[in-house]
Amino acid sequence: MALDAELILVGGGLANGLLALRLRKQRPDLRLLLLEQGETLGGNHTWSFHEHDLTPVQHRWLEPLVGSRWPGYEVIFPDLKRRLDSGYASIFSERFHQYMMTELSGGVRLSTSVVEVQPQQVRLASGEMLQAGAVIDGRGVRRTDQLALGFQKFLGQELRLQQPHGLREPIIMDASVAQQDGYRFVYVLPLSVDTLLIEDTYYADGDAVAPETLRENIYHYASSRGWVIAELLREEHGVLPIVLSGDLPAFWDEARGLPQTGLSAALFHPTTGYSLPDAVRLADHLIALDRWDAASLYEATRSYSLAQWRQRGFFRLLNRMLFMAGPADRRWAVMQRFYRLREPLIQRFYAANLTTWDRLRIVSGKPPVPVGEALRALAAGNLHHKDKR
Repeated sequence: MALDAELILVGGGLANGLLALRLRKQRPDLRLLLLEQGETLGGNHTWSFHEHDLTPVQHRWLEPLVGSRWPGYEVIFPDLKRRLDSGYASIFSERFHQYMMTELSGGVRLSTSVVEVQPQQVRLASGEMLQAGAVIDGRGVRRTDQLALGFQKFLGQELRLQQPHGLREPIIMDASVAQQDGYRFVYVLPLSVDTLLIEDTYYADGDAVAPETLRENIYHYASSRGWVIAELLREEHGVLPIVLSGDLPAFWDEARGLPQTGLSAALFHPTTGYSLPDAVRLADHLIALDRWDAASLYEATRSYSLAQWRQRGFFRLLNRMLFMAGPADRRWAVMQRFYRLREPLIQRFYAANLTTWDRLRIVSGKPPVPVGEALRALAAGNLHHKDKR
């Protein structure tokens, strides 16, 4: 039977899009097909990353997608205001779609609903069957009982203001706002002299979002800064998983031999939810492979994901501290204490590349939460088992 493609990527989000881009540049001989159920690649999202998350080579190949860069950013807490001299950048889904459609030319099918995915076969809602040497699933978070999760949920609005806002760099956390539904902060990106992206964000125990409340919060935050809104240009929202504990081998067993990328491969920063650095690293890891059959790709994506999981247990411990130790309206104190640390440590934290000394420094001293609850959170490494009972 003739193959429709050597490689089919199901889901046109960030991880599959970046992988397709790298393959088109590095392996132009490989016939690939990218399937997306929506009308555009990348949906309606903003993806951000820190300068030190990526290598210089990775920055170079990603550069055509970058919409905005800034030399630093600011954080604000009730008892701390600090500027960090670390570069920050964002990619916007509109530019992502346009660039990908140009680079991938005829290798994309939009508005294509998929109803069944197997390692070498895809069945569409239309009834059409597509055959490939290998299929990769990158459709986002998979439903599973093998991970215990908290959630980072947000609603963001891109706003044009009546006057220049005066903000030169992002505010990636303003936790001086009233706390509600867990740890709340406002995230602000200055996109031009009179436009901003403002996101109302929560680290919460549940994933329910109240859009009207978050929209009202954004309006009041803008007003408190003296910003008068002239026009709503765009709105986005999302819920990111924050892993507290899990059984990742069992999580991968549920994939049944189907290669995975992105959130469906549990490849995201455990504490921040940022997914772009892991998507870039996985793309670079996979393009170095010699074999592109389904079994080899499954083993490559699984083993890579498990390796990252083993290296990042400390972050899951920190997540339990954030979600389980102390009252929800005091969770900001954990992050405020963290942002008092040295900037190189903070850079390594965002890059998920902490040293042993970094780990000791983060947990040393008096914790900003009750000691007994902190110890209980540290010891609770099997919450996913409790979720099954």
